[in-house]
Amino acid sequence: MAAIRKVIITSAVTGAIHTPSMSPHLPVSASEIADAAIGAAEAGAAIVHMHARDPKDGRPSQNPDHFAPILEKLKSNTNAVINITTGGSPHMTVEERMRPVAAFKPELASLNMGSMNFGLYPMLDRYRDFQHEWEREALEKSRDLVFKNTFQDIQTILEIGNGNRTRFEFECYDISHLNNLAHFHGGGLAQGPLFVQSVFGLLGGIGAHPEDLMHMRRTADRLLGDQYEWSILGAGKNQIPLATIGAAMGSHVRVGLEDSLWIAPGQLAKTNAEQVTRIRTILEALNFEIATPDEAREMLQLKGRDNVGF
Repeated sequence: MAAIRKVIITSAVTGAIHTPSMSPHLPVSASEIADAAIGAAEAGAAIVHMHARDPKDGRPSQNPDHFAPILEKLKSNTNAVINITTGGSPHMTVEERMRPVAAFKPELASLNMGSMNFGLYPMLDRYRDFQHEWEREALEKSRDLVFKNTFQDIQTILEIGNGNRTRFEFECYDISHLNNLAHFHGGGLAQGPLFVQSVFGLLGGIGAHPEDLMHMRRTADRLLGDQYEWSILGAGKNQIPLATIGAAMGSHVRVGLEDSLWIAPGQLAKTNAEQVTRIRTILEALNFEIATPDEAREMLQLKGRDNVGF
């Protein structure tokens, strides 16, 4: 009898795409973010992907002081793999974005694999009232914004991570990003097994049609062979449908309020755990097992929770 495939669920708890005015359920304070991540882990997420916010106004922050209380609470209350962003916000410099990973030396960190247009401004048509002026400004500025991730930026982040034995969730928003990853893998800087997070449905990246997903899969297979673990991230309404299609094709999955505020059409998700529970139900109905944090560590060859800097 064939072994049942184990699927890693990542929960992206909060991030730079959505702002506090878009949902009353988006965690903002350190305590809220930590509790949201713990709830997602209890629901079945093996990995929790972490951003932080300035508690004064909910602005995305890469200040290590804003991460420290979150990480401390998580380390004490969950065995989940903690994945810290190096993406931060497209409005930040690369030096700002690298600060928490350099300080805390996590098991896993995200890494955007190429520069791209990053258009969030269409959300201005859906949201009119904002609590803080920075929210409207951030969306408006994305009309004329390149999310900078040059080859030198990627190399610098890889070198910092490799020096701390931090592995990466390689976020690939388009086919060119897979080619960039293959370049760094071939040169030995990006070390396998590669954890490839294919991102669909953000304006400026690849679309969210099932054919886009299949094109990503074919290209990753051609470029990376058997040297990678594949995961699916569908933005907004694409979250659950694309994760389901991807899982059926052999992927792991990522859900969370960073990527989508919704649990159903017109219905806001109240927690990250709610989204984890929804995709877990689907995966188990497809006869997949949900990977535990330690099983995820083994699949991705992580250094272990006792070897981090927090």
